[in-house]
Amino acid sequence: MSAGPRDRLIDSTIDLVREQGVHGTGLATLLERSRASRNSLYQHFPAGKSELVRAATMVAGERMNAVLERITAEGTARQWLDHLLNWWRKYLETTSFTAGCPVVGSALAESEPQIQAAAAQVFEEWTALLAKALTRDGIPEDRARSLAGFLLSALEGAIVQARAMKSTRPLEDIRDQLTALLPG
Repeated sequence: MSAGPRDRLIDSTIDLVREQGVHGTGLATLLERSRASRNSLYQHFPAGKSELVRAATMVAGERMNAVLERITAEGTARQWLDHLLNWWRKYLETTSFTAGCPVVGSALAESEPQIQAAAAQVFEEWTALLAKALTRDGIPEDRARSLAGFLLSALEGAIVQARAMKSTRPLEDIRDQLTALLPG
């Protein structure tokens, strides 16, 4: 069964924000890529593009939550860091470095406070999920929270650098540095 217009709009928005950011995601391109009509957009997202991008940010966050939960479910922090970095390396290479994290795109939408708030919420969820995994690996709770935030900041920064440099070297750099901070 094919996805309906709402799901196609969300998926297309995630893809376009990954590639072009929120402000580079034009409505005409979004409708064309999603194969949805303007009526469908306003039927599912009455407030328009801002509401759609906010919803897409939350969906992208939920999808990455599932990836993070799966990766951190077993093994040591070093092992799941390796899995996470390998996942991003494959993604960046598969897209020829043209697409990054859609949540970062949303975080940079300065003129869209509701979209930025959604990105902040997603980052908080990811940080909490990583902190929980670090705590299971024996890191005290207060340090786990700080280390999880640092890990997430390093990873997102490395993704941005990797796209600009067309190289996975930034991911390797954070692997080298974070491995020294992680147990296991």
